Amino acid sequence: MSNLTPDTSLALINAAQAQTDNATRSLKNATKIDQQSQIDAVARDFEAMFITEMMKPMFEGLETDGQFGGGKTEEVFRGLMLEEYGKMIAETGQLGIADAVKAEMIRMQEDVDGTTNAN
Repeated sequence: MSNLTPDTSLALINAAQAQTDNATRSLKNATKIDQQSQIDAVARDFEAMFITEMMKPMFEGLETDGQFGGGKTEEVFRGLMLEEYGKMIAETGQLGIADAVKAEMIRMQEDVDGTTNAN
């Protein structure tokens, strides 16, 4: 290293720092993309669960036919069927609950990131 001039050494240090900064930015972007997909999934799951819970009272008053219906099996089947209905309705995105939940989760994440960056 003694053969290098101070300007050359400074240029090498700056280049190394730039590479480190680029790698750090890439890592942060990858983390944000992963967080974004997790937030999307959680918001969609919340909407599906909400829809399922709102649909349960619609089916409570239905009577089952005698010979092949009723019992615990019918109860379990209805629960599973309602969960699937909730997922299907949530996939359409028509209610917008997932969008509102997602926006709130992002706002909360930004608040946490802002307080940790300020300290």
